[in-house]
Amino acid sequence: MDQTHPLRPGAAGSPRAGLDRTDLALYAATVFLWGTSWIAIRAQLGVVAPEVSAFWRFLVAAAAMWIWVALRGERLAYGARDHLLFAATGLFLFSTNFTLFYYGGLTVPSGLLAVVFSLASVFNLVLGWALLGQRVEARVAAGGLVGAAGIGLLFWPEIAGAAGREGALGGLMLCVAGTLCFCVGNLVATAVQRRGVALLPAVAWGMTYGLVVLLAVSLARRQAFVIEPTALYLGAVLYLALGASVAAFFCYLTMLRRLGAARAGYATVLFPIVALAISTAVEGYRWTPLAALGVACALLGNVLVLRR
Repeated sequence: MDQTHPLRPGAAGSPRAGLDRTDLALYAATVFLWGTSWIAIRAQLGVVAPEVSAFWRFLVAAAAMWIWVALRGERLAYGARDHLLFAATGLFLFSTNFTLFYYGGLTVPSGLLAVVFSLASVFNLVLGWALLGQRVEARVAAGGLVGAAGIGLLFWPEIAGAAGREGALGGLMLCVAGTLCFCVGNLVATAVQRRGVALLPAVAWGMTYGLVVLLAVSLARRQAFVIEPTALYLGAVLYLALGASVAAFFCYLTMLRRLGAARAGYATVLFPIVALAISTAVEGYRWTPLAALGVACALLGNVLVLRR
């Protein structure tokens, strides 16, 4: 989520009652693409530096987005203020966010990456209160606390200093920072929308500026711009770029327009379940009663925050 949609609640039209086959297909596609993206991220790690892997991913994704924009005949030229906002979007949504998650993925199972990221709705709540002075309902605040408690339970062995996954606590901190970057990017992207900029060009420009950030970081860290010449790595790059970043983005936007932000947002509750199932089968993630309770609390927190 992988989620690259710079949208906020209320951005879509009025939701309809009930779900038809198209709605269910959009839900299934979005949840599947985002739910499977986390194991694909792990497939990119090991040989190529995380920021370089993110660079290759968004090089392909940005190219696809520009083709999409051109085919739709969207406006391409914008003023300096718009480009400053595009650059900020790229910094937070399409570079820093993913780089932190890629580094977190070196020590954290892919399923838990998805669970941490699913709490973006909770972080949005905190940022809205801290930065914008938004009022927080008691139910929503309770959801935030339940979700945070769930993450605490998931990583309790590392937090308590007991034997557990080596480096997982540091990975958790990176993922939390990455989620916060994503949420800050959402605030910036909201400002872009309020200026009347169409969504697709804004995302294309944001991805392009994100590429510049990833290039600068990689050069500053003297990382080698190499590509692991394996079918697994190359397949992961294409899947993350075209599947998790472009196709899932299209499905989510369509679902958002058809159903409204509240119901569309429940995809963030469902995709961690897919990611955890894959992590259990592929990575051998070992469940404990505490971990199961933590996942349940994290997802319940999301439901309470998103419920309308």
